[in-house]
Amino acid sequence: MFAFMKQKPGFYKQVVLLAAPIVLQNLITSTLGMADTFMVGMLGEAPMAAVTLANIPLYVVQMFIFGVQSGSSVLISQYWGKQDMRSINRVMGVSMWVVLLASSISAGVLLVCPVAFLSLFGNEPAVIELAAQYGSIAGLSYVCNAFTMMYVAAYRSMERPQLGMYILVASMGVNTFLNWVFIFGNLGAPALGVRGAALATLIARMLEIVIVVVHMGKSRFFRVRPGLLLRPGGDMLRRFLKYGGLVVFNETTWGLGTSVFPTIMGHMAGSTEILAAYTVAGNADKICMVISFGLSTTAAVIIGREVGAGRTEKVRSIGMSLATLAIFCGLGVAGLLLVFAHFVAPAWVFPLFGMSARAGSIAVMMMTVLAFVRPLRDFNGVVIVGVLRGGGDVKAATLIDTLPQWLAAIPAAYLLGMVFHAEILWVYLATTLESVVKFGFGVQRISTDKWIRDLTQT
Repeated sequence: MFAFMKQKPGFYKQVVLLAAPIVLQNLITSTLGMADTFMVGMLGEAPMAAVTLANIPLYVVQMFIFGVQSGSSVLISQYWGKQDMRSINRVMGVSMWVVLLASSISAGVLLVCPVAFLSLFGNEPAVIELAAQYGSIAGLSYVCNAFTMMYVAAYRSMERPQLGMYILVASMGVNTFLNWVFIFGNLGAPALGVRGAALATLIARMLEIVIVVVHMGKSRFFRVRPGLLLRPGGDMLRRFLKYGGLVVFNETTWGLGTSVFPTIMGHMAGSTEILAAYTVAGNADKICMVISFGLSTTAAVIIGREVGAGRTEKVRSIGMSLATLAIFCGLGVAGLLLVFAHFVAPAWVFPLFGMSARAGSIAVMMMTVLAFVRPLRDFNGVVIVGVLRGGGDVKAATLIDTLPQWLAAIPAAYLLGMVFHAEILWVYLATTLESVVKFGFGVQRISTDKWIRDLTQT
């Protein structure tokens, strides 16, 4: 039954070597992100809810950046299989122009009219005012981060994931230290509260750009050609829009859909406590998904490389083996999350955040729900982001990822939260409907060979 799990000697060792730096990078950044949440949470539930509120539109920008990153990786991994370095430079050029334009527009909106814009996502004036203080600065950080992520994506797609780990770990370390300085006014700095958290993030992202520019000049593994970056050419732009554009649409639409959920919660009764709980549960969830993210990125690189090199005979079994491995990893992570939610968090985490009893009980509920759907979400992530995209089947990946969310989860959550005014438990359960539907479609798709396509062919 699981004969596809038997791969050539050294296959799983290669998976570990590629995935480990990505897992470690995301584990460290997610853990430090929780430390950031803790420091903001020490200011009270309102500042923590404010940062969550400001991050609703910023999350859409982040998912757009991730979409361009994933779209470029689809092409770069296949060009890497062909060892076509000029085309890789051109793909990087197109992706950098796209993300810098989009992130600059979003930063401009948050800088010019933050209160009016963020009022769309919440109903508490005091929380919105704090969110505007954070968002007007944090938006600029995404312009810097957009540039970095495109460079890191190219190296991941060329089987060099360690670079991203070094850059982002250094950045997050600086970010955490500066949070301590600027939020609370340590080392003689003024105590800036949530504005200090945003300033720390901006400085850390500027550091990322410095590291990337220095690395570009010194790297012998991959020579960046500025001419190809600045003028990638119309043919590559059309190719990126045809294949990578679907991925960008997928991630942006999915990110927008995901942002609808806290927006619904932000308009429910007791929204400050709900958003505070959502923040804590969300940070725990980010830590839980580091393994599946590493596996999905690894799957996209390996499968894209094999398809680009013309070695497609075992691609389907590779995809099925990695998707199955994701389920097993998800089961293990789910067990750890349940222990954290019911024993560790109530005793140690919630008191540090000064969370109310209701906010704490909501956070426990959310993390329990997340634990039960974790194996499905890990499977879906590897299949959509890794297997289908790496194999060139970006259209099916987009449909599987977006339709269940927009046609099932969002309508159900909206009706329960905004029309029937149901308890937060039922609203949160509704958000998980997409994972169940995606699982069924994902199993059906990867059991065929229809998803294996070489996108580099003219």
